[in-house]
Amino acid sequence: MEAYLGQNIPKLGFGLMRLPMAGENIDIEQVKVMADRFLDRGFSYFDTAYGYNGGASEAAVKQVLSDRYPRDRFLLATKLPAWDRARTKQEAEQMFYTSLERTGAGYFDFYLLHNLGEHRTHFFDDFDLWNFVQERKKEGLIRHVGFSMHDKAEQLDKVLTAHPEVEFVQLQINYADWDSPSVESRKNYEVARRHGKPVIIMEPVKGGTLAKPPRAVAELLKSANPNASLPSWAIRYAASLEGVITVLSGMSNAEQMEDNLSYMEHFQPLTPEEQAVIAQAQALLAATPTIACTSCKYCVSGCPKDVAIPGIFRAVNDYLLYGDLAAARGTYNWQTKGSGHSGANDCIGCTQCQSVCPQHLEIVKELQRAKALFEEKPV
Repeated sequence: MEAYLGQNIPKLGFGLMRLPMAGENIDIEQVKVMADRFLDRGFSYFDTAYGYNGGASEAAVKQVLSDRYPRDRFLLATKLPAWDRARTKQEAEQMFYTSLERTGAGYFDFYLLHNLGEHRTHFFDDFDLWNFVQERKKEGLIRHVGFSMHDKAEQLDKVLTAHPEVEFVQLQINYADWDSPSVESRKNYEVARRHGKPVIIMEPVKGGTLAKPPRAVAELLKSANPNASLPSWAIRYAASLEGVITVLSGMSNAEQMEDNLSYMEHFQPLTPEEQAVIAQAQALLAATPTIACTSCKYCVSGCPKDVAIPGIFRAVNDYLLYGDLAAARGTYNWQTKGSGHSGANDCIGCTQCQSVCPQHLEIVKELQRAKALFEEKPV
């Protein structure tokens, strides 16, 4: 295989989207411990975005990395979401400078136009951000330019054809979504490789779902290797693909960090026998009827009723997977009233959530199902 951008970067990246919390704030001291451990074990890639935790994730980068380490000790990626409340070209461009100030990083090793796809792509065209980021690259403020995308392979092909200058793409890839007709992980990966672009993988554990898969899948994986954690199968699966820069894991505590480091420090691709086990797991998942929500929370930010959509879907999936309505209702009550958010009963069917869902879910329809399960009393 020919050399490619990021070939020598360790294949585990620290995703800073789901950081440990201390009340309403990021637990900076715990993140410092996690980042120190990550760097000490030979890893270097950190991934954040303008909008993660309302900007607190980028601010955490300054406290955890920029203020404590020489700049060449770590690789930093962040992203510009032009579709998120930017009304003018100037407001969209300011997101870049705000990220630069928040992180205190001086420059970005990998800079991404964030979450292209569906109605969102045109904002990057309208605001001429493709040329903007190339100009920042010439100034030395960006080392490598790419974009992240949640959409069908046909749309990815169109963007890469229109913008051959981009150096990499970030895609959702995991063994559950590999042949998904809505996510199209395999097809998107194949398009990227056909265009000669290396790939950064996001959602390898599908928002944590593959850390707690259905019982039949968990039993299969544990039977194949009792000593391997369930997330390890998912992350090693993603990292075994060719042309991968790194695989992002959104680690929320030190235990998750240690588990990931244990099998990625001396990473070995899946063997043919392990690939066969994954194929069996994929068949089992395909037969399990759950809502394919990854808890990215894009749906929540614009919801006029503050409906706790990801939490509600977690409760529905608990019921679908385990059949315990009482336990699932407890999850539902905690995710809604218990956390100060609205329930499925409050949905007004505006479909704003569906327009930004990376998984292309029929959210309004699924909320109606949740309403019938958890809000309506049985006749």
